[in-house]
Amino acid sequence: MATANLIENRTFDEIAVGDTASLTRTLTADDIQLFAAVSGDVNPAHLDPVYAETDMFHRVIAHGMWGAGLISAILGTELPGPGAIYLGQSLRFTRPVGVGDTITACVTVAQKRAEHHVIVLDCACVNQKGETVISGQAEVKAPTEKVSRPRMPLPDVRIASHDRFRQLMERAKDGSACVTAVVHPCSADAMRAVAEAADAGIVVPILIGPAARMTNAAKDAGVDIAAFRVIGVPHSHAAAAEAVARVRAGEAALLMKGSLHTDELMGAVVSSDMGLRTERRISHAYVMDVPGYPRPLIITDAAINIEPTLEDKADIARNAIDLAHVIGIEQPRVAILAAVETVNPRMRTTLDAAALCKMADRGQIEGALLDGPLALDNAISEAAVRDKSIVSPVAGRADILLVPNLEAGNMLAKQLTFLGGADAAGVVLGGRVPIILTSRADSVRTRLASCALAVLLARAATKASPGVAGQRRDG
Repeated sequence: MATANLIENRTFDEIAVGDTASLTRTLTADDIQLFAAVSGDVNPAHLDPVYAETDMFHRVIAHGMWGAGLISAILGTELPGPGAIYLGQSLRFTRPVGVGDTITACVTVAQKRAEHHVIVLDCACVNQKGETVISGQAEVKAPTEKVSRPRMPLPDVRIASHDRFRQLMERAKDGSACVTAVVHPCSADAMRAVAEAADAGIVVPILIGPAARMTNAAKDAGVDIAAFRVIGVPHSHAAAAEAVARVRAGEAALLMKGSLHTDELMGAVVSSDMGLRTERRISHAYVMDVPGYPRPLIITDAAINIEPTLEDKADIARNAIDLAHVIGIEQPRVAILAAVETVNPRMRTTLDAAALCKMADRGQIEGALLDGPLALDNAISEAAVRDKSIVSPVAGRADILLVPNLEAGNMLAKQLTFLGGADAAGVVLGGRVPIILTSRADSVRTRLASCALAVLLARAATKASPGVAGQRRDG
């Protein structure tokens, strides 16, 4: 007899007509996502709630073979179990299975054939109401040798649907495309990023750089730039200066990095005479879509400010709070990170955190809840907060992680991306216009999400007047 820790089969000689086995599972939304990922079946009846509302069942339903998979699981693990060879299966699907339905699959031995040790089993899947959703028959070659093995644990699988970035794109598309000065797009990767955003209908590019190099980059990328405005300049330094000038003149509402170095672009942006600085410190923020984390996570600053002062951190916080408001977080929770959650006079980061919290108490930083210092686990894990008995409206539920310095922020963002499967959309804040920084390592989804963020910020800040901040695209 099999135990919870063992998986044991039944041989042909041990099986009798009338023997039965069953298992019960409750369908979750993750089950549907996982089945779609494994099978490649992205029928909107299973994955698109809006479409499913218009379909005959008026709700998202499981793939039919999800229920059939329960029958297969019984045959492979219970009756007959390990060593069985599936020969055939008939199925009839009589009712849909939706999220929350509890399905009991049952197989019953109907026939035994001594030749080739074949057994035939009646199969049925029944929902929590006692209604049959699947019926049929299976034909299996039963094992003749006993097998008893340790039961292998199910894999720990996390779903990364990146729906948050899809929602950003939908919001960005619901409005005017923003005229965008693209600085030195002289590589195939940079040109593809521009074309993707233009094709998505969220930006209208002005390409600024050496004309011949941009033309060659477009050919390498397979991109037609005939419809784009092109401004030729001799080199990348001139492209950065020209793009900033076009923004200052009101010809563009966004700035987008092409294939020049970030420092060169930002040098033109922060120029004391003709740059795009405001009274705010310029900072960078990633909006992270992290599998398993229940909300968008903003990390700042991971790209611009190397060792920010207390005053810098106050502006970095203000910029991130404004971003959070734009993406729909009404009162973001800001966790000011350190290595510990207590103030230590020998650790400047903890003193800065305490001062920032007091500034928020006095109304110097508005629109959010701030708390710190908090270690990373205490910022994002409610279990860690309970274990350490931390009382805080922010701890365990942070929307914004304000990091101590650029190195910490950069490593945290890249760790989440490359080890945690997160997507990171980045934007530079605090200037006259949002600035889009993309990387060659970014996926199409991430590049488009970065553009969408910048578009939403531009609209929120300027109310996008036609022809300057935005332009309606047709077709």
